[in-house]
Amino acid sequence: MSTPFIRLMKQEGLRDEVIRTFDVYYQKLANGEKGLISEDEIKPPSEKNLIDYQQIKHLSRTSLLKNTVVIKLNGGLGTSMGLSKAKSLLPVKNNLNFLDIISRQVLTLRSISGYNVLLLFMNSFNTEADTLKYLEKYPDLSKQDFPLSFLQNKFLRIRQDNLLPYENKERKLMWNPPGHGDIYTALGDLLGKMIAKDYRYAFVSNADNLGAVVDTSIPAFMEDNNIPFVMEVCLRSPMDKKGGHLCEDKSGQLLLREIAQCPEEDLPRFQDIDYYKYFNTNNIWIDLRALEWQMIANEGLMLLPLIVNPKVVDGTPVYQLETAMGSAISVFNNSKALVVSRERFVPVKKTNELLALWSDAYELNEQYQIVLKRGVEKAPVIELEEKYYGKIEDLQKRFSKGIPSLSECKELKIDGDVSFGEDVICEGKVTLKASSPVFIQNCLLTGEVDLDSIVSKSKDRTGG
Repeated sequence: MSTPFIRLMKQEGLRDEVIRTFDVYYQKLANGEKGLISEDEIKPPSEKNLIDYQQIKHLSRTSLLKNTVVIKLNGGLGTSMGLSKAKSLLPVKNNLNFLDIISRQVLTLRSISGYNVLLLFMNSFNTEADTLKYLEKYPDLSKQDFPLSFLQNKFLRIRQDNLLPYENKERKLMWNPPGHGDIYTALGDLLGKMIAKDYRYAFVSNADNLGAVVDTSIPAFMEDNNIPFVMEVCLRSPMDKKGGHLCEDKSGQLLLREIAQCPEEDLPRFQDIDYYKYFNTNNIWIDLRALEWQMIANEGLMLLPLIVNPKVVDGTPVYQLETAMGSAISVFNNSKALVVSRERFVPVKKTNELLALWSDAYELNEQYQIVLKRGVEKAPVIELEEKYYGKIEDLQKRFSKGIPSLSECKELKIDGDVSFGEDVICEGKVTLKASSPVFIQNCLLTGEVDLDSIVSKSKDRTGG
């Protein structure tokens, strides 16, 4: 690696393992590798690599809670929704945010089981301070052998024109988070310390996926069958066609392919949800001893399939070198994919998913788990016009007076600038259209509704 990278990374205080990991990926980029996985290298996963959750759910073993660490990936700012602080600070249900709900889930689990379930957050340099400050409201949470947080590392951005470090007067713009695949390196000394305290399994999931709750039948299955790594997967729907999919190589080793790793000519097959049927929920279970052995065997490095992410920063084209946590499924022998229901995958990546959680389609149970309301079989599919609802402040403004009832709603599509008041009920498939701003309340909505005509009729009856 060229001297400028080493100098800048050492100045930043990054550990030797981080610098060496970056170096391996940088050399791949310099050699022309783009991290692509072509269609002729892979095939859909075979039955022997897929485990049906229904076949193992009876294995639940509460005693394993004392050997399990819960790790939440909490590095995201939710910039796509216009946020500048940790996304996990967003109110999501009953005036509770993601951090409230995760904290109460773990505290309830500790109370019910009697085991001091370990909770860790992997924060980025953008989210660490806000997260720890907020968690001070739960002093019992930190009554554990380890700090609540460890920091994700950072990589230098690379100029596309000459493959030198991208430099900027605003120094933070020179760096990018290296993707959640960094977790294995970021754990650092924590890994050995957890193993020394008899922690055996790590359950890792995104902080914004409140469906990801501890289920001891999964580590029990791993323990009984000597399985080092389990990825929870769901059946893909049309909405998931651009997300990463599960596959395997010609030798039968499971792989994860993200869309950034797909050659352009293979995109139609990539998006064929009947061919590649499963996507990664990013709920991952890891045998910590197997991980430690893997790290030792590779001199402290966990080298994963590279994702080269082209970006433009302040007008300069750069490359970001990233990896995905789930791609470690290709590193461990005898890794498996566990097919779970959508109940374990309730992410908030966009405002439409947040609206679903705000609504009465979901509720919090006594264990502070987000579940579909009794009688609701599937969450409503929501499409919101980006112009009016894409940013969180726009969403909050238009639903500040009320959230529509969606427990009887299958689909909700809003075209136009519609704000909601109290007692709006949506049933079945609902499409709302408005060419000018409109406020609605006290109504039952079904089918396709032209709000312009309703408002104009109302004005005619009242004399304008």
